[in-house]
Amino acid sequence: MEKVQTSKAPQAIGPYSQGIIVNNMFYSSGQIALTPEGEMVQGDVKEQTHQVFKNLKAVLEAAGASLETVVKTTVFLKSMDDFAAVNEVYGQYFNEHKPARSCVAVAQLPKDALVEIEVIALVK
Repeated sequence: MEKVQTSKAPQAIGPYSQGIIVNNMFYSSGQIALTPEGEMVQGDVKEQTHQVFKNLKAVLEAAGASLETVVKTTVFLKSMDDFAAVNEVYGQYFNEHKPARSCVAVAQLPKDALVEIEVIALVK
């Protein structure tokens, strides 16, 4: 197993890694709308989702992967009422390539985030 770490995404706020590579597969920790400096993005769910994708792209790059090699995503929403807005932003990042996806509403997310996304990707 290889730990993935980059300063271009927020540092882990607990006892976990930004991601792990095992047998050419990258497993990310969930990303919320924290900047690399650890500040929560203020704004609506669309703005938060864009920051989540910036973070995901950074950890994927550090792992030698990319959005184009993602095979599975899991999206956690604070409210299913935000599904359409998150889906709109999500589609800007996954337009041609469409990985498998799960999406669930949860009671609460870290830092009271509106959205959290984790990915599994093939390392190039």
